[in-house]
This record gives sequence, structure tokens and C-alpha cells, in this order.
Amino acid sequence: MANPAADACHHCGDVLPPVPLCADIDGQPHQFCCEGCAAASRWIIDANLQDYYRLRDQPAGRVDADAPSLAAWDREELLAGHARDVDGGREITVLTDGMRCAACAWLIDRALTRETGVLDSTANAITGRIRIQWDPARTPLSKPLTRLAALGYRPYLATGEAREAARRRARNRDLLRIGLAGIGAMQAMMFAEALYLDTRGQMPLPTRDFFRWITFMVSTPVVFWAGWPFIVGAWNELRGRRLGMDVLIAGSTLLAWAVSVVETVRGGPHVWYDAAVMFIFLLLVARQLEQRARNIASAQVDALARARPAFVTRELADGQRESVPIDALAIDDIVRVAVGEPVPADGVLLDADAHFEESLLTGEATPVAKQAGDAVFAGTACREHAARIRVTHVGAGTRLAELVRLVETAQAHRPALALGAERIAGWFVAGLLLAAAAVYLWWRVHDPARAFEVTLALLVISCPCALSLAVPAALAAAHGALAKLGVLSVRPDGLDRLARVTDVVFDKTGTLGDGKPQLHGIDACTGIDADTALRVAATLERDSSHPLAAAFAHVTDAPASGNVRAVAGQGVEGTIDGVRWRIGTAPFAIERADDGAVWLGNDAGARARFTFAERERPDAAQTVARLREQGLALHLASGDANAPVARFANAVGIADAHARQSPEDKLALVHTLQQQGRVVAMVGDGLNDAPVLAGADVSLAIGDGAALAQRAADLVLAGSTLVTIPATVAIARRTRRIIRQNLAWALGYNLLALPLAATGHVTPWLAALGMALSSLAVTANALRLTRIPTR
Repeated sequence: MANPAADACHHCGDVLPPVPLCADIDGQPHQFCCEGCAAASRWIIDANLQDYYRLRDQPAGRVDADAPSLAAWDREELLAGHARDVDGGREITVLTDGMRCAACAWLIDRALTRETGVLDSTANAITGRIRIQWDPARTPLSKPLTRLAALGYRPYLATGEAREAARRRARNRDLLRIGLAGIGAMQAMMFAEALYLDTRGQMPLPTRDFFRWITFMVSTPVVFWAGWPFIVGAWNELRGRRLGMDVLIAGSTLLAWAVSVVETVRGGPHVWYDAAVMFIFLLLVARQLEQRARNIASAQVDALARARPAFVTRELADGQRESVPIDALAIDDIVRVAVGEPVPADGVLLDADAHFEESLLTGEATPVAKQAGDAVFAGTACREHAARIRVTHVGAGTRLAELVRLVETAQAHRPALALGAERIAGWFVAGLLLAAAAVYLWWRVHDPARAFEVTLALLVISCPCALSLAVPAALAAAHGALAKLGVLSVRPDGLDRLARVTDVVFDKTGTLGDGKPQLHGIDACTGIDADTALRVAATLERDSSHPLAAAFAHVTDAPASGNVRAVAGQGVEGTIDGVRWRIGTAPFAIERADDGAVWLGNDAGARARFTFAERERPDAAQTVARLREQGLALHLASGDANAPVARFANAVGIADAHARQSPEDKLALVHTLQQQGRVVAMVGDGLNDAPVLAGADVSLAIGDGAALAQRAADLVLAGSTLVTIPATVAIARRTRRIIRQNLAWALGYNLLALPLAATGHVTPWLAALGMALSSLAVTANALRLTRIPTR
């Protein structure tokens, strides 16, 4: 049991407020963080379900005492797309993020079945899914869902009934195939053993034929139903005029089955039903494990979809609230997000302060504090207290939707290494078929009775399953580990190139720095006062994307301007009241030698000087130190002046710093390193670093929401936490090492197994076992990537 600390809520384990709520539950005094948790605990005790507190090993989710109405769940337009008819009522699958352990599933099942009109309920603590069957004539769906929410398990829509049903059907079909193949393999081996033990040929022919026909009946559904995916795959490969793994699998099993049938009918000396069914069973198990590795990465898409609530609470002009479908939201709507509820759309926080958990988008588990006016993103979860948000982006324009697109794109990529392994496997299959023909002819001449058996063993044991799985299984597991970090590999070969990196070039502003330069002072004013200089500078910088523009955002009375033009790496110029003004470096703004300051000037000369300072990110120095421990050479390239760049580099621990770097200068620095034989990674904020991001061997961009799609980067850090960079490098290196191990094992296994089979030292069923164990070894080795520390 997870016993809350003395200063924690008895129900959810959250820290107690200064004045906690005290209540007697089952005759014992307990402290609660809110009335919602106290009410949930009272109901659990009153329902005689207090065993929940004894069985649980994780605290419950916090209960929002001011949760909005769930009546919108009773709307037919929602049920039509997410519920299905069953005997006696309807069925729907919902999701909840509050299910922490098996005890939660136990509590949910018992709580829902006590609700009037609920026919059945099944909660899965692993997937967070709850399947509910109810009778609409006796109760609306909102009533049992309200009970769920009152216990701290707020319901969300799953991915739709059609997709959920397809997922269930595919999973059940795969498990049924494995089960049938497993039973068939055991039965076939049992009957085959009786035949194998008849070494002296003393078994009566009717008994022998009886065993063979029984084995035929057992193996036929295994070959043609359980093995149907391999047959279809082989047909597709042949139609595409290529030789792949499925051609070899289907060909071997069908050949073993067909020859066994012929031998059974004609009374030949040997049959190989057992090899065919054993081959299929072990391959299905191996593929199931490979699919599990792939699901680690694809679960990110499901988790992102889960973060989209079915309904939102919208504030009306008179202050009243209404629950509306999420698709009804529009820009500038005001929404209220309850504690624990996901934010439905991108927006701006209206309250004084709030905390949001951004782990799904950025990998950062600690809730992030937000102030009024800060951006809040769809998919993040509100913590501590409810928040009011003004919507700025909805639907496909949100950061959540952009991340879903990037994750799906990353999963669809076929890296060159994977394509190369497939090509090798194709040539291997062709060579193996030729070798099998040669082996068959040799044995046909020297020992005709064993010719087919030896050839079948050769085809089975040398099947390049492990070779074909070596790269995809490792990459699937690696993408799953990256998803936990909040890192997206959006280009096919980015991870492989990152593993070979020797140098890392950092941008300063917005990357190692916090991207929020502060205006420290205005001096050297000539013919103009400081306030006027500030307004002119704010006008020029107003429409600029450079981070310095944020330092002037507080100026509200800036005059109008025209013909504003930004000069990369130099500054901005424009016309105000007929006067041509420039702000930027001294050579650009006032035609003087560069002194590291930002100057404001016009045709009459220098008018004012501005000084700025940017703080390094809290984890910048730690990130630099960890990258150096990984043996990487680090460089800093910034458009700022020498003095501030040198101070910044010294603060974070980078020895090689380059100041006054335009985008072209940064690209030249990268090319210089590449000419020296170095493999260069560039880390930038993507605002003005597109040329150098594209020119580096591999590039990482700090994500900022909807602009992610415009980046030229190979990998995108969905959050702003820099310590994910050395963790990503560690994953890339270990992925490369595991891929090499897998390829070495697969090739070594085949080189060893082929001569053993060709010389008749391996029986077909043993060949099937060896091939499957080889595939399982490769998949298990790849799954080690999921255990890499994420920080």
C-alpha cells in the first residue's frame, strides 16, 4: 500500500494546503487537500470499497470539486461516432489519466457496476482505457461518468469506436493466431515424436498413417490461417518482383506441408508437418515482440490523441458557462480548464498565475509556472487550480496537432540503414534459394532419402528474419525512448548521423540563453532624449523576429514606420516621419568600428546606444558539461559582440566562442569544421538559423509550437530543456551500437547455421527453433533501448 506522508492528502497524496480539510472516514481522522478528495474517500468507505486503500501502490488522482457537467456525453452526435450497440444497450471505451495502478482498475470496475443501468465495466490500468456497457433506457452515460470523475478519474474520448474496434480485432486476431499455432505445434510435435521414436520401423502402417493424418488435420489450419499473414506478404513481394523474408517463410512452410501431404498419401518414409507448424508459431511470437517494440513509439500518437478532450467549458459574455464539443471552439473564445484537465487549444493565460504539466509535449514532468499573458498549449494539463484561457489557435493549428503530424512523419520514415538491411536480406534470399537448389541436388545424388529434409532445414534455419528485424526493431525502440524525452526525429537518418557527431555548435540567443534579452540602459544620447530613442527603437523592432525585439515589447506609444527592412546579422532600418533610422551594430547603424553595443542612428549620425543582457538557461552549464564528458568538442556562435559572447561562453563553460556571426558566418564555421573531417551538429532556435541548421551534418532545433514545421532541423526538442540533448546523443550512440550488434549476430548466425544445415546436422524442427531464437535475440536486444535513462 502507498501510505501518504503526514503532510499529504489521504486520497491523492498531494501536499496539504496551509489549512487542510479534516474529516472522519470510517471512524478515523484524515486530512485532505480539498472537498473533492474528501467526498471521494467518503463514498469509497460508504460503498464498502475501503480495500482500495489497502491494495493501491500509488496515490489516486486529485478530485476537482468544481468539475463541469458531463451532460454533453449524452449527445447523440458524440455517441454515434464513439459508441456501438450491444445486447441490452450500448458500449463505449473512454480514457483516463488518473488510473495509477491495478487497485484503481479494481475500484473503477466495482464503482461503475454499482451504478444503476451499467451492464458491464472493464478497466485496464496499463492502457488507461475503460470499457463501459450501459442501458440508455435506465441511465444516461453521463451518470456513471460523473461517478468516475467524482473518484478522480476524469473521462476523455478514446480514438473513436471504429479505430478502437479495429485495434481490438487486430490484437485478438493476432493472439488467436499465436494460440492456434502454439496448440498445433504442441500436438504436431507430440505425434511427430511417436513417429521419430520408431527408429526400427516396427510401428504398424495403419498406426503410422493414423498419426500422419491426425497431424495433417492439426497442421493445415495452422499453415493456412495462422500463417496467412506470411502467405499474403509473400504474394505481395512476388507481385512487386522482389524477394523478401515472407517469400522464404511462406515458401518453406507451404513446401514442407505440401510434400508432407504427398508423402502421407503415397506412404513415404518421412513427413515434416511439425517443422511447418513450429516455424509459424515461433515466427508469430517473434513478430509479436517486434510489434511490441514498435508500439512503444506509436503509443506517443495515442497519448497525444488522448490529450484532446471531448468537450470544453466555455465562458459566455454574461459569465455563465456552457459545455461544448471541442470542434465548436473558435479563436478568442474564453475557456475554463479544471484541475487535471487537458488544455483544449493553444491560448493565452488570463489568470494571475497557474501551473501546467507539459510532460506529454516536452518530456518535462515538473509543472511549469505560467503568468498572465503567457502562452499555454493544447495537450498540457492544468495543475493546482483551475485556469481561464483565451484561445489563439484551434484544431490543426495547435502545437498538439503539429506534434502529432511530426510523430507520424517520423514513424513513417525509412532510414537508409533500414533500406540497406532490406536490400541485403533480398539478395540473401536469392542466394539462399540458389544454395538450397545446389544442396538438394547434391543430397539427391548421395542420399536421396534425406535430400528434402536437409534442404528444408537449410531454408528454415537460414531465413534472414533476424537480419530484417535488426534495424527496424532498434529504431522503433529508440523512437520510443526519444518520445519520452520530448524529442522528435523528423528526418530519416538524423539519429544515425547524431551518433557519429564529433563537434556541437551552439547558437546563443534563444538556445543556450533564455531568449529574453533585458534592456539594461540607454546612453550616449545625441540630439534626442532616452524616451524618444526608446520609442524609435521599438518602432523599428516591432515587426522583427529577432529576440532583441522582445526587449521593446513594453513600449506602447511607438510611432508609425514604413519601409522597414531587416539585414541579417546587422540590424533593422526603416523610415519614421520621413527620417531614415537604423538600429543594430555600430558599422551598420552609425558607420563606426564595432564596439559590441547596439546603436541607434540616422543620416545625421549616432543618436543613442543600448545595452542588453541575456541570462543563460538554468541547465545550460550542466548540458555543456555532460556533452564534454561524452567526448564532444563544443563551439559557440553568436551574432552578439565579443565582450558579451565571451562572458556568456565563460559562464556556461565553452572555450571556443565566435562573436558577430551572421548566418553566413555560422555556416562557414560549420563548413570549416567539416573540411577538417569533423562531424558537426548544430543546435539553434530555428528563428534565423535555417541555413546553418540545413548545412550541418545533423541539426537540433528548440521547438516553440506551431513553427516546428518550418524548421530545417533533423531532430526537434519539443520543450526548452537542454539536458535532453546529451540524453539524445546517448540514445543515438547506443542505438547505433545495438544495430551493429544485431547485424553482427544476424550475419554470424546465418554464416554458422548455413553449413550446419547443408551438411545435414540440423533437423527441420530444430532449424525452426534456431531461427526463431535468433529473431527473439535481436528483438530483445533492441528492447534494451527502452531502459535508457531519460535524464
